[in-house]
Amino acid sequence: MAAPAQMIGSSSSFLDAVERASAAAALNRPVLVIGERGTGKELIADRLHRLSPRWSQPLVSLNCAALPENLIDAELFGYEAGAFTGAQRSRAGRFEDADGGTLFLDEIGTLSSQAQERLLRVVEYGELTRLGSNKQVSVDVRLVGATNEDLPGLVARGRFRADLLDRLSFEVITLPPLRERAEDIDVLALHFARRMAAELQWPRFPGFSGKVQEQLNSWGWPGNVRELKNVVERALYRWGDPDRPVGQLVIDPFESPWRPQIMSGSAAAQVSMVPPISPASDAAALPMPSLDSINDLRGVVAAYEKQIVEAALDRHRHNQRRTAAALGLSYDQLRHAMRRHGLLGD
Repeated sequence: MAAPAQMIGSSSSFLDAVERASAAAALNRPVLVIGERGTGKELIADRLHRLSPRWSQPLVSLNCAALPENLIDAELFGYEAGAFTGAQRSRAGRFEDADGGTLFLDEIGTLSSQAQERLLRVVEYGELTRLGSNKQVSVDVRLVGATNEDLPGLVARGRFRADLLDRLSFEVITLPPLRERAEDIDVLALHFARRMAAELQWPRFPGFSGKVQEQLNSWGWPGNVRELKNVVERALYRWGDPDRPVGQLVIDPFESPWRPQIMSGSAAAQVSMVPPISPASDAAALPMPSLDSINDLRGVVAAYEKQIVEAALDRHRHNQRRTAAALGLSYDQLRHAMRRHGLLGD
């Protein structure tokens, strides 16, 4: 039996999801995997297949959101020659490709109503009809669907069939986001770092600096494990020194003083929603020196400014553009202040 993909983590919420997948693998029933982008839905689908009696048969995957609506039926159910313009010969669909094995449909919530109707028949009766044909084809496929959407909510809004959801939801495995798996961040980061160090042919991974370790644990990881992997691998690649602990982390690879400033309405709205930092409130939290003891005004002001910038960076998880907007500075002004106070790390 082929081993399932390695699942890394020790948080209870993550282990519960993995355990449920392992238990459901032996059953010939549909499974839905729910989770934000980058949480590992495809790894769970792989586990469901590798631990099932179908492990020696095909595991076929399709991202339903990657195809236009007019092609998804042909891709899933196949077609006969002449079924539509350009169909010069017959072709089996993904269901027939997965016969005897598992079909993984990612972003299943994006399927059109017509595709949902045809999918319902396959799930119920194990039969499909290719486009351009009246002949029924029997298939034996275990279906695993995945989405980052609220399927019951889509049903309530008329965008997903209730009867199809009923048949797909024998088991529903919901993966926790990485921000709810705080104890797993260090383990995952170390795993990705060691693999990247080997790829770069470093003799060993030198570790992370305290500053980088703090950043790893304070960031919210909206892209979850996939984002963490990219950030860690990019950090090692850009650091380039196998003898010193990695001391710089770039969360946003697009961050640049020359980044185009044209923003969509949603992006502009997001920036406008950043709450401004009140200098008075931040200053109140910082220790105020005795006025009688001040003999270097510029030094005191510089030290105070540095503390305000550091506090703002921490509040916005070192996102420099949001920090600049919150402090009422331009991006370049913030960078200049950070360089002046030795906060850039370069």
